[in-house]
Amino acid sequence: MRLVLDTNVLIAALIARGVCADLLEHCVLGHTIVTSAVILTELRENLVGKFKYTTQEADEAVDLLQSQSEIVTPEDLEQPVCRDPDDDQILGTAVGGKAECIVTGDKDLLVLQQYQGIEIVSPGDFADFEAYS
Repeated sequence: MRLVLDTNVLIAALIARGVCADLLEHCVLGHTIVTSAVILTELRENLVGKFKYTTQEADEAVDLLQSQSEIVTPEDLEQPVCRDPDDDQILGTAVGGKAECIVTGDKDLLVLQQYQGIEIVSPGDFADFEAYS
């Protein structure tokens, strides 16, 4: 399955053991993770700015994710979908990468449930989604 892991899922996977860390490991082993420079830049900025990673630590985390992901150019959406333009970049990445699913903890994305046939699920709901897709 081709899927996009939102920045908040990636951050949670990197800073703590738990559902998101297990999900990232599972997806690296069994799926194609689709991402974009926009997501990776946001990840790097948050790791350094909010979570006090050094620049080197953040770069190493991003490099590792890049090596395990397919990097795509986000599609431009015909019109804004979410109130936060960063969320539209997540949607555009999924469309550009022909993803089947977006995994996110962002309520503004989760409320959509799907976009252009791409399912939007929480990390906790991914296993059920995966079992029935």
